[in-house]
Amino acid sequence: MCRLYGITGNQPARVECALVEAQNALLQQSILDSRGIANPDGWGVGVYEHGAPAVYKSARAAAHDTEFRNTAAQVVSRNVIAHIRAATVGSSGLDNSHPFHHGPWLFAHNGTLAGFDKLGPQLKAEIPDHLLRQRRGETDSELMFLWLLGRMHEHGLDPLSGADSVNDILDLLATAVPELSHRAAAITREPARLNFLLTDGVHLGASRWGNSLYLTERTGRTDCEVCDATHLSGPGESRYRAIAIASEPITRETWVEVADHSFIGATNGNLVRAMAAQAA
Repeated sequence: MCRLYGITGNQPARVECALVEAQNALLQQSILDSRGIANPDGWGVGVYEHGAPAVYKSARAAAHDTEFRNTAAQVVSRNVIAHIRAATVGSSGLDNSHPFHHGPWLFAHNGTLAGFDKLGPQLKAEIPDHLLRQRRGETDSELMFLWLLGRMHEHGLDPLSGADSVNDILDLLATAVPELSHRAAAITREPARLNFLLTDGVHLGASRWGNSLYLTERTGRTDCEVCDATHLSGPGESRYRAIAIASEPITRETWVEVADHSFIGATNGNLVRAMAAQAA
């Protein structure tokens, strides 16, 4: 059911250690994660270059693809979303690899929308045609992303521009994720697993819903816990702040487990808001 990683900071930073070199880097998790499950069905890294998202993807296993290492070595960005896939809905293929993007938005999903064979056509009918035409793959994840884009105006967001506040992203997730879960529950007893990462390049929102999720805060660190070197590309190291979010702890830093059925938001390396889902 995949593994994901996201980071938002107040300065551009390298992410090679988290993706390749750390004790439990995504590369290692593509072979075997903490659950004892492989995630070999593709990888993707989404970054922001000159203010716009750029996505690098492959249908190959990260551990066996030199392009994963090459991409990781080159990334320097304030906001990054990375993903390794264990296919559940849709075959292994480039169009099914995460993250997905539209306008300034990047999105990745860890989990499965239960009952997708019946719920998928319902969501498809609710997506505006101009967004639905953007669909390239077969996954529940991409369809849910387009469905979220179609709901953005209800929460003061625009699919073609960034958010004014991370609170708007969180309000979208806190409304949409429980709705998807409840609609799936009306179809099947299998629980929906809806861990989402959604960013506009400034604000990062995340949901934990049915799968594990952890975060770590970095404040004023100049040296990486893994390689003992700085990951920053400019001055002001003592003022560096970052929030990293992952399906499971990646380094020996202190990672805090995010409560299930909750949502977190971060901006410029600051944890801005955490909220629990409202009772139905």
